Amino acid sequence: MTDALDAWSEFHVAMLGATAALAGLVIVAASVNIGKIVVAKALTARLAAAIAGLVLAILTSGIALIPHLGGGWFGALVLIITAGATAFQMHAALSLRRDPGHGNPVPRAALGFLPLAAYTAAGVLLLAGQPVGLVLAATGSLLALVVAIVISWIALVEVLR
Repeated sequence: MTDALDAWSEFHVAMLGATAALAGLVIVAASVNIGKIVVAKALTARLAAAIAGLVLAILTSGIALIPHLGGGWFGALVLIITAGATAFQMHAALSLRRDPGHGNPVPRAALGFLPLAAYTAAGVLLLAGQPVGLVLAATGSLLALVVAIVISWIALVEVLR
């Protein structure tokens, strides 16, 4: 499985750089209006969950680049860091539930769980020795980027209303 993981190294190098750059931009964009953002508890929680998703993608890509790391170890580490990001997303979902002003919280919270589901499935499959888990890890990385962009845009629009 080490060879299979090595085959994804260029993908992970590209994702590491792109995701780190996006995380920096999201943090800078949020800091410009931080006073307005922290007032909205659900918005703050969603933005924190989006950043946690980006950190998850950064860590996953970074870990994937560790030389001679086996698929089982990679899967275990993906599950551990996914648990941390899931805590942020759960907090965001609960915050949305307590924020009745913007409609049904289920679809708004569901978006943030998409990359987490992909990473969880990836970790489980990699622990079971299934190389298809690498495809799901890549899917999780791409979903984390999309979700962070969408949630960041929503946050900035909400703040400027």
